[in-house]
Amino acid sequence: MTHTESLLAAEEAEVADTQASAPPSHIHGQTIRAATGIYAGLVFVLIPLAHLAVPESHGLHASDYLVTLLGKILCYAAVAVALDLVWGYTGILSLGHGVFFALGGYAFGMYLMRGIGLDGSYHSHLPDFMVFLDWKELPWYWLGTGHILWAVFLVVAVPGLLALVFGYFAFRSRIKGVYFSIITQAMTVAFMLLFFRNETGFGGNNGFTDFKRILGCSITAPGTRIVLFALSGALLLGTLYLARRLTASKFGRILTAIRDAESRLMFIGYNPLYYKLFIWTLSAVICAVAGALYVPQVGIINPGEMSPSNSIEMVVWVAVGGRGTLIGPVVGAFLVNLAKSWFTVSFPEYWLFFLGAVFVIVTLLLPHGVVGLFKKIKTLTKGGAS
Repeated sequence: MTHTESLLAAEEAEVADTQASAPPSHIHGQTIRAATGIYAGLVFVLIPLAHLAVPESHGLHASDYLVTLLGKILCYAAVAVALDLVWGYTGILSLGHGVFFALGGYAFGMYLMRGIGLDGSYHSHLPDFMVFLDWKELPWYWLGTGHILWAVFLVVAVPGLLALVFGYFAFRSRIKGVYFSIITQAMTVAFMLLFFRNETGFGGNNGFTDFKRILGCSITAPGTRIVLFALSGALLLGTLYLARRLTASKFGRILTAIRDAESRLMFIGYNPLYYKLFIWTLSAVICAVAGALYVPQVGIINPGEMSPSNSIEMVVWVAVGGRGTLIGPVVGAFLVNLAKSWFTVSFPEYWLFFLGAVFVIVTLLLPHGVVGLFKKIKTLTKGGAS
């Protein structure tokens, strides 16, 4: 038996031992189905009914603010899962996912700006900021953005192509670790500075806002708000399903092998380049779709979404929840953003200090995040009971 065959046999034995020690799959499947049912009931039934059918004076009414806040966090949670596929499972720490999120938002924001029509401040078919800057016609890259199908194509294609090209050259050059994190952060800063310029045709520092309608419907109508909320919930559910299928497959095991022992993986005949490139591009596209759903709910998109701090916040969501898991990033996104919502209202000047403290505490005391802490407590409880 050759050395390579010995390594493969050892890996198969490790997988067999892991499967033997795993809990019964049907129990795990029942837990997932139950959690999915509860989630679907809340997102697609209870909250829409509480918003549309319950009077505003009633205590069970879901307010506009609550629906918008939860819809926004659902988008953030999808981003966190997408980032976890790259960082938690593949070991690639990206500090530039805010770019993909913002590009998806801008691509769909172009459609929303075209939908304003003559209802803008200047009553022109051109967006208000173009009239203010004395532009006479739409730039070539705005052509077709009045059609939602073209806008959806741009949401997927532009960030996906950027990720594909950037990732190919970075991974082919075997840039990894802190160096990869630095160049993704540099990419974020470069795009932010580019979009701040009025000459680029994206609204400068004000970005896009004052949206009126989507598919002919008022963007502030309760029904529209609920549809966008439900789509955000569906995106998160679909992202979790896809991520689970990927990570539970042979492809997922190769991703974790890239994270833990890339040199050994290459030694036994795998080329990590295309695995990393696929998961990197997929993660970018998921972030872009989340950004496209985020913009009509919050009503604005500007270069601030590309700021380095936003990309770092995304990393914090994953770290707080627990990277290398699927539910952890969702938990982290909800915990951090609910805390942010409260802090920025009650103690706005202390929010960044709180965020920094959370990241330090998690790094030092909870390396596996909140989910890892619960797993540890569960293990200790079982050990004490036995």
